[in-house]
Amino acid sequence: MDAAYLIEVGSLLLRWLHLIVGIAWIGASFYFVWLDNSLKAPTDPELKAKGVGGELWAVHGGGFYNPQKYLVAPKNLPDELHWFKWESYATWITGFLLLGVLYYSQAATYMIDPAKAALTPGAAIGIGCAALVIGWLVYDALCRLLMKRSLLLFAVLYFIFVVAVAWALNHLLSGRAAFLHVGAMIATTMSANVFFWIIPGQKKMVAAMQRGETPDPIHGQRAKQRSVHNNYLTLPVLFCMISNHYAFTYNHPQAWLVLAAIFLAAVLIRHFFNLRHKGQFAWPYPLAAIFILLAVFLWLAPVPLTANTLGANGQPVTVREVQPIIAARCAVCHGEKPTLMPAPPAGVVLDSEEHIRTLGPRIIIQAVQLKAMPLGNITKMSDVERETLAAWAAGGFR
Repeated sequence: MDAAYLIEVGSLLLRWLHLIVGIAWIGASFYFVWLDNSLKAPTDPELKAKGVGGELWAVHGGGFYNPQKYLVAPKNLPDELHWFKWESYATWITGFLLLGVLYYSQAATYMIDPAKAALTPGAAIGIGCAALVIGWLVYDALCRLLMKRSLLLFAVLYFIFVVAVAWALNHLLSGRAAFLHVGAMIATTMSANVFFWIIPGQKKMVAAMQRGETPDPIHGQRAKQRSVHNNYLTLPVLFCMISNHYAFTYNHPQAWLVLAAIFLAAVLIRHFFNLRHKGQFAWPYPLAAIFILLAVFLWLAPVPLTANTLGANGQPVTVREVQPIIAARCAVCHGEKPTLMPAPPAGVVLDSEEHIRTLGPRIIIQAVQLKAMPLGNITKMSDVERETLAAWAAGGFR
């Protein structure tokens, strides 16, 4: 069976599974942070006597629910406990496998930009994997050193670290690979929080109860701390997951700064929801986030095309002059039978004058205004060729 087809099938199945388990993990994270922020101190003396620190009533799906949270743990360990861990592990495993299928197996195409760094596929993969490990080690070290001293200092230093990694990766890897690996680094940190801190802390509490001891509340406090961190990191990771579809973000010369601004807006939005769950006035946060996003998108807006409609020969540019450029620079990916891709990306096929005319505005945005295509300029489209495309557009795509 054709290897390119197997890559397509593997990509489809892994992306689907990754999305499914990711929704389960993110949904659980959002729900439990909302639950913690919405709990009220019980008024029932029996609940207080049992050690319940907070409760709420909710209705969903035609039923009434009464979640309760204990200050430390119940006096008696229940026979059955549900552990929220496999959602996290499955999300990370499927995400890493997807990274391997889409990027590591095609590193020369998707990870390397010769204009940035002369890397071998192996070196590019090594840089990407190193970022995942270093990201966790630095985050965990900052947590251990600073969380008891200053939450604000921790947040500032970690943000600076993430931006520094984004800067470094954007100078080494292709834009889309850099953005995706920043997201993968943060996602690795989130899953490592579950694996190394949240679940082990909960197991220590359960083990203490099984021995007839009172659990040390520090384990629950640490787990809660890391869980809240994961909650704030979710929106930045989600942006990185979808960023490969939007070249105007990762193809900018200061793409690392674009990512930093969008991350800041995402954290402000998440903070707004967390404060609202507590009933606090929080509208300045989403307003600031909206302002940041609008400023970023205005900054990234494509430069308007010049009104020149003439080609190098002094004559109006027609589709027949453009077609050889498309055939040489674009058809290797966007042909009926592409040679650099298993299938034409997004189903875009530029194999006829009619298709080229129809997709003309899209070609101009990607290849001329954003210079996002060809991917990594792997086919070496020249500035003169881009100017010819611009003149063709200015003349009305004739």
